[in-house]
Amino acid sequence: MSASSLHALAAALPEGLEPAIVREILIYSYYRDAELRGSNLIYRLLRILPDPESQTLLSEHLADETRHAWLWTERIRELGGAPLPIVDGYQVRIGRRAGVPRSPVELLALTVVVEQRALRRYQEHLKRRDVPERTLEVLRSVTKDEGWHIDWVRKKARELAADAGEPERFDELLEKYRGIDREVMAEIEDLERQLATAA
Repeated sequence: MSASSLHALAAALPEGLEPAIVREILIYSYYRDAELRGSNLIYRLLRILPDPESQTLLSEHLADETRHAWLWTERIRELGGAPLPIVDGYQVRIGRRAGVPRSPVELLALTVVVEQRALRRYQEHLKRRDVPERTLEVLRSVTKDEGWHIDWVRKKARELAADAGEPERFDELLEKYRGIDREVMAEIEDLERQLATAA
């Protein structure tokens, strides 16, 4: 996304918002988009992992993802804005490079990588200076769920890979998706530099 596209997004917000508030709304809209698209990934897994344990864990995981999206939505509304439509966020960029994962192990490996990225992003944001207390509350809330998401998905993926006679497959996929993640994050970091001057 170019600086002009960021300005166009920001222009959709109510007039009179301070530049710092506009930047917050832009960032939180990206976070919200990642959570919603993560929900879609979990929903796909619900359709292909029929065992009772997976169905239970995926249902809870899906509830967390949609709750996270709602928390970011609420935070945006508290700032006087509305969620902005994000068409080129993290998940979209990952998807363009990774293609459409077909097997459960591929989907689970991709889920681990995007959940780990979300956790790191939120932890990094928590360490920033001058973060509003209300935003810190949201960050703490969403961060506490990410750890168990990663643990159960990783365990299930290793189990399925071993059952298929390819115990190394999961680690190979993690390496592939982490490489894609690094490329995407280089783009996202450039985008954030643009966000710093978007308003």
